[in-house]
Amino acid sequence: MSDYKTYFAERRDQHLNELKEWLSIPSISALSEHKGDILASAKWLADALTRAGMETVEIHETEGHPIVYAERMKAPGKPTILIYGHYDVQPVDPLNLWTTPPFEPNIRDGKIFARGATDDKGQLFLHVKAVEAILRQEGKLPVNVKFVVEGEEEIAGVSLPKFLEENSEKLKCDAVVISDSSLLEPGKPSICTGLRGLCSLEITVTTARTDLHSGLYGGAVPNALHALTSLVATLHDEKGRVTVEGFYEGVPTLTDLEKQDLASYNPDEKKLAADLGLDTLYGEEGYTFTERTGARPTLELNGVWGGFQGEGTKTVIPKEAHAKITCRLVGTQDPQRTLDRIDAHLYKHLQPGAKLHIQHIERANAFTCDPSDRMLQLAADAYEEVYGTRAVFTKDGGSIPVVATFSSVLKSPVVMMGFGLPDENLHAPDEHFSLDNFDKGLLTLVNYLHKTAGASAV
Repeated sequence: MSDYKTYFAERRDQHLNELKEWLSIPSISALSEHKGDILASAKWLADALTRAGMETVEIHETEGHPIVYAERMKAPGKPTILIYGHYDVQPVDPLNLWTTPPFEPNIRDGKIFARGATDDKGQLFLHVKAVEAILRQEGKLPVNVKFVVEGEEEIAGVSLPKFLEENSEKLKCDAVVISDSSLLEPGKPSICTGLRGLCSLEITVTTARTDLHSGLYGGAVPNALHALTSLVATLHDEKGRVTVEGFYEGVPTLTDLEKQDLASYNPDEKKLAADLGLDTLYGEEGYTFTERTGARPTLELNGVWGGFQGEGTKTVIPKEAHAKITCRLVGTQDPQRTLDRIDAHLYKHLQPGAKLHIQHIERANAFTCDPSDRMLQLAADAYEEVYGTRAVFTKDGGSIPVVATFSSVLKSPVVMMGFGLPDENLHAPDEHFSLDNFDKGLLTLVNYLHKTAGASAV
């Protein structure tokens, strides 16, 4: 690896300048005014893959945002590694909380700050440069490599699942490698073997035809905000357990071995609370922080609004109020059935005089894989040789819907090799990526591609 250390050290400034160029493109998939930036970001990546040495590079148009596909299949008899990532990014609000503009990448304190720095342009960029480095150093890749990169991950788009179904033979591989997750903490790599599923909905409670004067009608007519807040308060009991009938169907009971494994990387909960500016953590009674966030389902309010929002006061009784709800799912919980159960609960507990409208939004199954699979074990070895400590296998509380789709459609192990850190503000102001993990990530991925060359090909 010493030659690669020298190679990357000599080109570090060049590589960071290239990454800055990509991060400068505001490829926000959720906002239609950035459709041109989405296309520019896809084209930038396609050009970078071509420069890296990928032989076939294609931009596939979809009904949504383009999918970038690339391959280099010149290692006969060797395994094929498919690398997935996304080039779209989250919106930047609130803009005033950014220290430097989100699309003007800035390096300070050993980190690169920009929207997309860790989620996911920065991490995906490592794969492009790892492939390029091997080709520059050795003239050939030790394995066959494919890239599939989408522009709809941040909006739970439908284009990639459709693309996978229609091109399953073309995308056939021995492992899907994804770098869109994080280490446990600095210097402690991890490989995620489980992701929670997801379902979400938005509810609207309405009452009268118009807002009403609180002096003339207060206390005598239903208030949409009161109806909404009393309704959402019924979704949990005083011990943090979800009260929706049937909600926990399909949730596996943790075995003693699983509890021991989760306990091995459970944080100091008092310190974690203090670091977050909290007096104490909160959640379903009887479970640790790691169990709550990795192995248990949740139902969370993501936004509640209604009534007068301006400066000063306006004495009205609001005619409507809204809430957004997201559930993280585990085991065999079915997303649509969970939504249907929540619907039934909400209608059952709705205050008299109020009307309810429900819109279902996202649905994704939970994902789990076998940590003993050789492709995952080789990834843990690759981390160890660079970080000096072997990666541990964890369950992540987040949801990457396409991971379960890759697993079910391609029937290949999914290797979650993340290089971010939990506190890098993904989806928040001042998103950043550690340059120490930038450097080590490049070496780890080069190492992994060499290690997988000895695995059996499909």
